[in-house]
Amino acid sequence: MAEAAERRARRGEQEAAGGAEKGRARRPSEPRRSAPSLRPGPPGLAAGSLSDAPEGRRGLLEGRRCRSLCTARACCQLLQLLLSLLILICSSVSYNDSGGYTGLFSLGGLYYYEYGGAYSGFSGADGEKAQRLDAQFHQLKRPPARAAMAVGGALLAFTCLQIGAGLWRVPWRCPPWLIAEAFLDGAVALGLAPALYFYYQHLHAIYSSPVCKERESLYSSKGYRGFGCGVHGAEIAVGLFAVGDAVAFLLTAFLAVRAFRTIRNLRSKPVDVDDL
Repeated sequence: MAEAAERRARRGEQEAAGGAEKGRARRPSEPRRSAPSLRPGPPGLAAGSLSDAPEGRRGLLEGRRCRSLCTARACCQLLQLLLSLLILICSSVSYNDSGGYTGLFSLGGLYYYEYGGAYSGFSGADGEKAQRLDAQFHQLKRPPARAAMAVGGALLAFTCLQIGAGLWRVPWRCPPWLIAEAFLDGAVALGLAPALYFYYQHLHAIYSSPVCKERESLYSSKGYRGFGCGVHGAEIAVGLFAVGDAVAFLLTAFLAVRAFRTIRNLRSKPVDVDDL
């Protein structure tokens, strides 16, 4: 009797142990954690390096739009922007410079005694004549300076339009834009040559006028230099910057044609072209 009871107890323990093992086997296994996948980034960058990075941690030129500023064509356009701005600045200097001693004689006794007006050599009729000649000479120089400012401002606005189109990826969405851009760049580069010719031709006529000769003789008779009838530094700088701008426009036209050919070849491929 005792042996039978002991056998029943052992059998119950074995059945309980087997049931526990079956229960553990029936539990759903926990899902395995998969390794984080790296999404491929744009061409030329390591996979998952910058494409998954937060927007605030990216560099200034690592965005989709700002990367277009690092191409060769964008660099030429930035050079055009700088040269056009310098043309505008130098022509405005020539426009606002009245020259001579215009207005100084009307300051009265303070200038006359404290700032050398009493010893300038101009008094009475000579001072009034110097004022009149300065005003006439300044009026003669205004038209070419105004034209140079208009050309510089137009080139500046046109270059800003090109850079903005590149930032908004217009050349990739509409490749014919590059053909129009190349045509306009070439036209601007070729048009700057006759523009410079007429600019300096007009300046030569101004410096050969009787007003300039009379003004030069008046100032030289009093011992003053720097009032000769010759092209000034700001006017020379306008020509130099315009020549550099023409070269930059020609180079941009060539790069625009090359970019059009590249886009036409890659248009059917599913790639993100960021270096055009």
